[in-house]
Amino acid sequence: SLEAELNSHYSRPKCRIITLCGKLEMELAQLDNSAAEGFQAEFGIKESGLDRTIKLSYELLGLISFFTTASGEVKAWSIQNGTNALKAAGKIHSDMERGFIRAEVISYDDLMKCDSVAEARKRGLLRLEGKEYIVQDGDVITFLFNV
Repeated sequence: SLEAELNSHYSRPKCRIITLCGKLEMELAQLDNSAAEGFQAEFGIKESGLDRTIKLSYELLGLISFFTTASGEVKAWSIQNGTNALKAAGKIHSDMERGFIRAEVISYDDLMKCDSVAEARKRGLLRLEGKEYIVQDGDVITFLFNV
């Protein structure tokens, strides 16, 4: 592919080339999710250029995402790969880092196999982790803290 050829020719550390069609990306962005998925399937597009650009940017910057839930809202947090649970808690609020007790952790994939966090806990998929736990990309975390 053109992308592979350009990447091999212009290979440098922390430098990657991605190809995309701006007009196609604009059209995809204007569709609702189900229409966009149908469009991509029809033309054999596995992943949008925007999604590829975001993933590659995260990879080059050494970033991962973890998720928190509160009051029915899910929030994604970006951190450096290799960040421990204590520092991840501090990314949300300094009080959470200061009063860190432990983290309840489940991978996104494991959570999607269950109907709820309660079911995940029953199945033994929810783990209790300490300060030094290295947060993994896609972890869903509830931080327990006291200040």
